[in-house]
Amino acid sequence: MSEAMVVDPPDSGETSFLGEQDKTQPTDDILNALRQLNPNSFPHPQNGGANVQSPIKQELTPSPPSEWEQLRAQLREKPHDADGWLRLVDLAEDSGDMERIKETYEGLLEAYPNTSSAQIAYLNHYTDNPETFGSAVTLFKRYLTKSSSVDLWKFYLTFVRRVNTGPNSRDIIRTAYEFALGHVGQDKDSGEMWSDYIQFLKAGETTSTWEEQQKMDAVRKAYQRAVQIPMDNIKRLWEEYQDFENGLNRITAKKFLSDLQESHMQARTVLTTLQEHLNILFPPPPPSKSARPPIWLPRPPAFNAGDRALVGRWRQYLKWEESNPLKLDDKDKGNLHARLQGVYKKAVVRMRFFSEIWYMAYVWTNNIGKIDEAVALLKAGIEANPSSFVLNFAYAEAQEMAKNYAEVHATFEKFLEVLKTDLDAVEIRINSANSSFSSNISQSQKTEPADNSQPDPGSQSQGGSFTTEKADEKPPKNKELSERRTEYGIAWVSYMRFARRAEGLKPSRAIFGKARKERWTPWEVYEAAAIMEYHCNKAADVANRIFEKGMESFSDEVEFVLRYLGFLISINDENNARALFERVIGTFPPEKARPLWERWSKYEYQYGDLEAAHKLEKRMAEAYPNDPPIKRFAERYKYLGTDAIANRDLGFSLSRQGNGRSNGSATLGRTDTQMSLVSNPPSQPQATPSSSKRPSSPESHGRRRDDSRAPDYGPPSKRQRAVSRDRDRDRWDGPPRRRHGSPGWDRERERDGPGRRSMREEREEEKQVTLPPVLSWFAGMLPAPSSFDGPVFRTDDLMQVFRNAVIPSSSSVTTGRSPPPPPRGGGRPPPDYGPYQGPGGGRRGRY
Repeated sequence: MSEAMVVDPPDSGETSFLGEQDKTQPTDDILNALRQLNPNSFPHPQNGGANVQSPIKQELTPSPPSEWEQLRAQLREKPHDADGWLRLVDLAEDSGDMERIKETYEGLLEAYPNTSSAQIAYLNHYTDNPETFGSAVTLFKRYLTKSSSVDLWKFYLTFVRRVNTGPNSRDIIRTAYEFALGHVGQDKDSGEMWSDYIQFLKAGETTSTWEEQQKMDAVRKAYQRAVQIPMDNIKRLWEEYQDFENGLNRITAKKFLSDLQESHMQARTVLTTLQEHLNILFPPPPPSKSARPPIWLPRPPAFNAGDRALVGRWRQYLKWEESNPLKLDDKDKGNLHARLQGVYKKAVVRMRFFSEIWYMAYVWTNNIGKIDEAVALLKAGIEANPSSFVLNFAYAEAQEMAKNYAEVHATFEKFLEVLKTDLDAVEIRINSANSSFSSNISQSQKTEPADNSQPDPGSQSQGGSFTTEKADEKPPKNKELSERRTEYGIAWVSYMRFARRAEGLKPSRAIFGKARKERWTPWEVYEAAAIMEYHCNKAADVANRIFEKGMESFSDEVEFVLRYLGFLISINDENNARALFERVIGTFPPEKARPLWERWSKYEYQYGDLEAAHKLEKRMAEAYPNDPPIKRFAERYKYLGTDAIANRDLGFSLSRQGNGRSNGSATLGRTDTQMSLVSNPPSQPQATPSSSKRPSSPESHGRRRDDSRAPDYGPPSKRQRAVSRDRDRDRWDGPPRRRHGSPGWDRERERDGPGRRSMREEREEEKQVTLPPVLSWFAGMLPAPSSFDGPVFRTDDLMQVFRNAVIPSSSSVTTGRSPPPPPRGGGRPPPDYGPYQGPGGGRRGRY
């Protein structure tokens, strides 16, 4: 059959002598069977004619891409995959294909510029063959002037000495050494380079006394420069310099050495501190998995504890270098600048993806007057970190100062496009995570077996807890997208501010019009545009229209409505402010509407009449029935954050004071402590979301009191409101209480929902706890509960420890310790004696 498939079909001239019973052609049965396997390869007979066989077209399938090609395509999409690049380098080196090696290193150095280890590995392919020396020279011209790597400059000097071997090559080699030492001669690792240079100078041949004197002067100058630099071999260089001077003239040696003694000792002192810094910042690279030298590539930060500590060490080191530890004079300012410039070049290579290091390099370079180099640093930093706010804003400011407004527009537009792309990627990731979560839940529901039998009470309890766990496993509300959206709005706001400063209000309005068309634009952009119109153009009506336009999209944002309400109050537009409040207050649930109630009540208390204040308090009492009346009454008499009623009449300022105060404070502390031990009546609801959290420290209550003295316009910041609400809740409701002695699982059950309790239990809870006089005195000596800011332990565990403790009596010292009695309570689980995991840590039920 296989031979028949490859036989070419006869042409028209041969059909006359081919009969129907030609055995070399496939029969109809065979053709039909083959058509079922591959219908497209065999024609069907048409019009009842004879079978006409067409040649079988064998399509050439392309060979699958190699691992190098697949990895190279992936790295084009994700150019900051360090491990992928290292793997690509290994594949290229193993293949031996020079084109692949060239493309690999060019792509690697495009993603990680000035990486000296990769540059040296790339140059190695052109320095072995004299025919490729021209390519090596071209690469050296590209890399050297931008690099502060001592290893790369050593490699360059080795190449120069290898190429220039003629009788007239000493001047070329000496020029190369001076060129290299001018760039990296202040580096700690340049000691070997200085030693080679000095030995090269000493090896020079002379033919006259004048040439010998010139050689000695050159060697002396090189020594004097080297012994003032904190290098690893500075001590050995100093000893060599002493021998050199003493060998020439002991009288002049004493003068030369005494002039350099102080600066040399300062350099040796600085070397100790410098080594402490650099040993942490430049750990040895991991060994290479192949024969090539190891290549170190920076990784994008995760901003975890390790990354923050690393940035802190770099910041500390750079500030130390800027403090001029060598105590260089103004005449040596060039050496100081060369030293710091090399330090910052190494810093931005090592910390390529940390914007703070780039900004520090920009600030220092700009402060010494090198404006163009500073702007170039910002531009290079933006290429490495395109979504960096600090670098983009700093670059836009620098271009604005240079009156290059077109570049500023291009910078903001490119930056906004990057942020928009990041937002789209975050949205896709969140949606895919939610969809996969929903599919997993539906799949688990489908796989649950259907059981129509009546379960026993134990199985009902287990099923109920399983259902509760499923409800708790719902994905929480993601905050990353909203935070990214707000940051996106900040970029638009900064863009509008630039346009208003540089070009006027009309271009700023045009930019706001572009921002309105973007789906990711947050409410902050509308608020900023409205306030800009009011303050820069005195156009309150335009600001109102912008706010109303924002209400069409953000009427469900309490923050935006609060800003709008504060603006109307600040311009004394009472009618519109009242209308806005009445329009939106019913659209929010009470827990979200509290800032609006508080803002409007503050206005009514300060500038309205008493009857309106009473009406408003009545409405607030309906919305918040748990608020005590005295709280609302005291709010009417607060001013600039000072609450005299709470401080003087209720004693909260005295009760927050620690031990060692007057008798009055001790009395208040004792009262608060006793009240904290009294069980809470069951009729008062205590279900608050923060009831399981420990109270804040006393410093947090009185911290930054002046921050509450905010102007009437706008609400305070979110952090201030949170602190204010916590302070008010602690002030009026007291610290959250729980029933004394109740185990953790009972408290969880009470939090999930109140169960049926017997009348006996309710009567026992209604009983007041009376402490003995001794315990009352002891409780009075303790500080207030709100002053405790340490670890919180479970009372049940502590009581279990005390209950099981065996205290030997004086008469049974020599006898063996009896085993502990069995724990009381029957079904009580064993206590948790594991390590303390912080508030909220460990298993559920820890409070």
